[in-house]
Amino acid sequence: MLAPKVAEMLRLPNPAVMATVAADGRPVTVATWYLLEDDGRVLLGLDAKRARLKHLANDPRVSLTVLAKDDWYTHVSLQGRVEPITEDVDLRDIDRLSQLYTGHAYSNRERPRVSTHLVIEQYHVWGALRS
Repeated sequence: MLAPKVAEMLRLPNPAVMATVAADGRPVTVATWYLLEDDGRVLLGLDAKRARLKHLANDPRVSLTVLAKDDWYTHVSLQGRVEPITEDVDLRDIDRLSQLYTGHAYSNRERPRVSTHLVIEQYHVWGALRS
C-alpha cells in the first residue's frame, strides 16, 4: 500500500505527531514515537494513564504526521484506525520503540504501558516524497 519512498522514510526514527478526537469533538495532538511494522501497520506505544486512551476508546480514528528529521517540509500524514489497545507485556513494544529512537531500552519501567497499531486507510505526502 505504501510507496517505497514513503515506507523508507517511515522506517526511520523521525519526529511524529499523533492526532486523536476528544469526546467533545476537539482534535488533540501529541508528539509520539512510531514504528512501521513489516505488515504495513504502525506500532504506537502509549502511556496507560494518558487522556488519549479515552479518546481512542470513543473514536479509534487517528492521524499520524511524520516529518523528515532533516527537512520538516517533507512529511507524510497517515490516516486510519487503531486496532484494539492491549497491555504492553514486559514493555516489549515500548522497548522496540525506544531502541529505534534512542538505541536502548525504555528507561521508565514503573508506569504501565499499552500498545496499539494504526491500520493505514489513506495517506498523503509532501515535499521530497512527491517526486
